[in-house]
Amino acid sequence: MTLAVAAAGMSSFALLYAPQPLLPQLAAHFALDPGRASLSIGLATGALALAVLPIAALSEVTGRRPVIVTSVIASVVLGVLLSFAPNYPVFLVLRVLQGIAIAGFPGVAAAYLTEQLGRSASRRQPDGDAARRQSHANGVATAVGAMVAGNTVGGMTGRLAAGFTTDLFGWRGALGAVTGVALLCSLLTVLLLPRSTGSPAGAGTPTARGLAAGIGTSLRAPVLLVQYTVALLAMGSFVALYNAAGFRLTGAPLELSPAIAALVYLAYAMGAVSSGAAGRLVRRFGRVRSLVTALVITVAGATLTLPDSLPLVVAGFVVLTGGFFAAHAVANGWAAAEAPAKARGQVSGMYTLAYYLGSSVGGTIGTAVYGHAGWGVLVAVTACWLGLAGLGVLLFARR
Repeated sequence: MTLAVAAAGMSSFALLYAPQPLLPQLAAHFALDPGRASLSIGLATGALALAVLPIAALSEVTGRRPVIVTSVIASVVLGVLLSFAPNYPVFLVLRVLQGIAIAGFPGVAAAYLTEQLGRSASRRQPDGDAARRQSHANGVATAVGAMVAGNTVGGMTGRLAAGFTTDLFGWRGALGAVTGVALLCSLLTVLLLPRSTGSPAGAGTPTARGLAAGIGTSLRAPVLLVQYTVALLAMGSFVALYNAAGFRLTGAPLELSPAIAALVYLAYAMGAVSSGAAGRLVRRFGRVRSLVTALVITVAGATLTLPDSLPLVVAGFVVLTGGFFAAHAVANGWAAAEAPAKARGQVSGMYTLAYYLGSSVGGTIGTAVYGHAGWGVLVAVTACWLGLAGLGVLLFARR
């Protein structure tokens, strides 16, 4: 199960962020400024955010597995079409459709893992409610951390493959290379993803009223609202910094080639490590301390990138990537574990909506800030966003 979900994450996130290292090339080819070029990321993630809740609701009726499988297949097909886009408007339309297709994985995966692990815990400990709850919570934190690690590897692989091949094959060939990697991962998911047993929500086919009630439940619990806020602000900061990274690394004074600049995405390896370790951190230090510390580390990493020194810029991206993915894994696992049984899909959808709304809006705004005011102002803006997220967690803890 873990391998199949990780493969789906690798496919989805390789495709979603493949244009990110190509933004300077897209800008040059279509005569765009950085803000308009970043729409190739922002519109896809925005479409994903808007599609998440309807698809999460659909998964309550059809089951989680069919939605995940359809998602990975459709997103690969659209990835093939992207390489042949004749102009930028068509490219953006295809990216919107691809974002909608990809929404089926992140909007459903956490709920799928939670349900599968819940059934497994019930089989192992049928008579111990407290022990079963603790085992389930720990299992969810670990499994979601593994899922985020797979997502991280996918994002890194897609960006590296695009960055390394663009000099040789151009941006169209680079996107084709990423789609080939995604195809292999999607085949693994189709072949290995276990079928769910029982009804999707564990209580029969839900009604429209029940689905609406689940959305209401997902918006009333303060603990869940805090996690949505963290997802929104942290993801907006992270994507804004990485959207602008290609322009900064290939421009003056660093002036790296696109292939060398793409090496910055190796920092995602630190994200894979930190997200995979999130479950252990939560068990040792607790959710609040782990989440706030991860956000502080993200700010520290962003600050390290301020000097025009390549070693410091690279070190800063390694640190901020590790901090961000640890924060995401903790917040995502916290939301999944606290979700009521009849609203797991809606909670997963709301978290994902906030996460990708942050990517779309925050990423686009941040890239525009960079284009008009430079890297230092962008770092200051993202540090404020991350600080607000940490403040929200601390206020909830006091409450």
